[in-house]
Amino acid sequence: MKALRKPVYFTCGDYTVSLGTGRKEFNPKKERPGLEHYIAEAGKGALAQIPDAAAIDEGVVGNFMAARFNRQGHLGAMLSLVHPSLEYKPSTRVEGACCSGGLSLASAIKSVLSEQSDVVLSLGLEVQNTVKAIYGADILAGAGHYAGERKNGHAYFFPAKFSDRAGAYKERYGAEKTWAAMGRWYEQAIVNARKNPKAQEFHNTTEDLFAAHQAMKPNGKTFCDHINFLDCSKVSDGGAAVLVVSQEGLAKIGKTKTDAVELVGLGHAVADLTAAPPDLAVLETTRRAAEQALKMAGITVDQVGVFETHDCFTITGILACEALGLAKRGEGADYVLAGHTRLDGKTPFNTGGGLVGYGHPTGASGVRMAVDLWKQLTGKAGNYQVRLDPKRPYGLLINMGGNDKTVVSAVFRKGLPGDN
Repeated sequence: MKALRKPVYFTCGDYTVSLGTGRKEFNPKKERPGLEHYIAEAGKGALAQIPDAAAIDEGVVGNFMAARFNRQGHLGAMLSLVHPSLEYKPSTRVEGACCSGGLSLASAIKSVLSEQSDVVLSLGLEVQNTVKAIYGADILAGAGHYAGERKNGHAYFFPAKFSDRAGAYKERYGAEKTWAAMGRWYEQAIVNARKNPKAQEFHNTTEDLFAAHQAMKPNGKTFCDHINFLDCSKVSDGGAAVLVVSQEGLAKIGKTKTDAVELVGLGHAVADLTAAPPDLAVLETTRRAAEQALKMAGITVDQVGVFETHDCFTITGILACEALGLAKRGEGADYVLAGHTRLDGKTPFNTGGGLVGYGHPTGASGVRMAVDLWKQLTGKAGNYQVRLDPKRPYGLLINMGGNDKTVVSAVFRKGLPGDN
């Protein structure tokens, strides 16, 4: 990808509670908020941080499967639910499976770079708790090649895909340490989520999370061969929003550079949806997207202080450590077991819970990741704020769609002394 032609900033982020099993207020037998609620709540949370909503030039809505989960398309035309001043302004909806939120960010970035807009409202949302889990699994199978993979695929399509990845990794590098690392990733996700009041696992009271995970051995007869239910991100309803702006846009919304984070690197890689992954133990598309983003930023991964990665399953977090170059092939499990990805580790990951802990409203996840990085880099993360090394002032995002098929990666820089 070409270098950014002008500075682009992210500011004024917000996201909703991730609603689903685990939240005390969730009851599948009672009516719950719909798409309209999450568009409005997430968007209003972002716009409440600026003096005038009329400063928004356009909107981009990321969503995966509202047409099936909610029988509703045309989500771009719901932007005015956020604020009346947004009616008649340009708005589009983008889709790339679980990377729909990341594509919303990328589309907003391109609008700012093209100088078509100075202030873009990037939204992401999904409402998935509308069908039984087994039917939801079939809907989500649309993130893979449905015609080629679904007929003979597992009833729980995507858990099985990543179970296969876990199995390949276990066989090649050791089942015992892989299973332990998956347990530690789960433990880390829930510990972080308990510090984030909006996380789906915020109310989780399990005393020994690691022991609970390790005791639930995978069973292919009841679920999958190499993962258990705790290894999976949950079915979630939620939304997220952030403003993507130019330097002129910052002035229009009354913000300074220290209120924002600067986008310094962007990567976007897409693999062939119809082809099997070349190596189940490697996230090759993730590696390429992150490599693009780091190259554009002109930094190495060792200069990144905080990470948001797409841990749709615990094994994905382990594989991401290798795809990023933090660990060599086969050593991602060791990296996690060493505690490096914890809040107090040298490379904190998914500080607000990630997909396993916060939840995974699919179209919202990429935008939510950007919001959490903005919070971390500007010191707004509250109970899950990490202490950033001044020598490592960067945050890195990875949002994945499908079985490592569409990936958006971004590198952000925190405001430095002298920025204004």
